[in-house]
Amino acid sequence: MRKGPLALARKAAVAEWGTLYLTVRDAVARKKFAAFPLATVATFLILLFSVVQHLPGGERFVSHIGVVRASLPLEVSLLRTPLSLYVPALDLPVWGALAQVFVVFAIAEVVLGRRMTLVVAYACTLAGTLFARVGVAVGPGHLFGFPKWVAFVRDTGPSAAVVALAICIAFRTRSWFTATMVVVLMVGEAVMLPNLAGLEHVVAVITALLIAVSVEVFGDFWPRVLAGVGAATTVATTTSLEVAAEARRRSAGALIP
Repeated sequence: MRKGPLALARKAAVAEWGTLYLTVRDAVARKKFAAFPLATVATFLILLFSVVQHLPGGERFVSHIGVVRASLPLEVSLLRTPLSLYVPALDLPVWGALAQVFVVFAIAEVVLGRRMTLVVAYACTLAGTLFARVGVAVGPGHLFGFPKWVAFVRDTGPSAAVVALAICIAFRTRSWFTATMVVVLMVGEAVMLPNLAGLEHVVAVITALLIAVSVEVFGDFWPRVLAGVGAATTVATTTSLEVAAEARRRSAGALIP
């Protein structure tokens, strides 16, 4: 019997997002809203910074703690980068950022785990920040260079982290069509609107793909290495304490006539 378009679309949707849906549904069924503490905190921070930076003197305060620019010293940018992820743009509605962050961070928290979600979000945000500095340094004469005035543009917001997490989620759940569409859209954005944000999104995609591939290739290799190092350290410490105790006993015995 020949299947209709709706049946084919349903089958394609199940094949693309079935694993993702089941994973998130099981987490919600077990823990309810408590399954997404990281997403909740991230969303709250964006809302908080959005409110504060529109208060009198608030923009200056937020700029001093969470706004990154390529003109800043590198060490200052590195210190501000973790908070810059939660500082929304002044000229864009914050509700879009809130919805994106909560949905994508919540799904990533379930699919990737909290630690990997933070690693991907911060690594890809940092990659974009460093790319902006390199682009300004090489100048507009190069393919990925920027004019000097870009060094003073606010480089904040969660968009790079959201794009990167979407890539890693799709990679983990084998949603290949979704991953391809995200890559195509980000590259298309950079080509049609060649600005700092668009190129940083492409950098985030590349960084996310490198992270996703390395996790697939090495699996739990690095966790096992770190666990082995921790066990070896524990054994070495215990042995050193036992040797020191034995040395003290011998010294005490030598002093007793």
